[in-house]
Amino acid sequence: MTSRRRAGLAAGVLLVVVLTLGACAAGPNVDVSPQGLGFWWGLWHGLILPVTFIISLFTDTVTIYEVNNNGNWYDFGFVLGIALFSGPAMAGSRRR
Repeated sequence: MTSRRRAGLAAGVLLVVVLTLGACAAGPNVDVSPQGLGFWWGLWHGLILPVTFIISLFTDTVTIYEVNNNGNWYDFGFVLGIALFSGPAMAGSRRR
């Protein structure tokens, strides 16, 4: 496989992944839980942060962080989600 074809294939796979994750983007800040969103929602929002950030640049109805949360557990899940997403991406970028 030539390098040009490999680059095209990688770009195609990246586009499919971005569009698939875009379908899962966080919605507007709606009061869905009286006590606020907890750990699992924070984890989910952290995992989809890259896609949500790009979408939030073009629309006002999508935010990257839920302000109606229950505090530390949401924050912990959010940071853990970011780490779970970015850790493998950073490790894969190292040269061997």
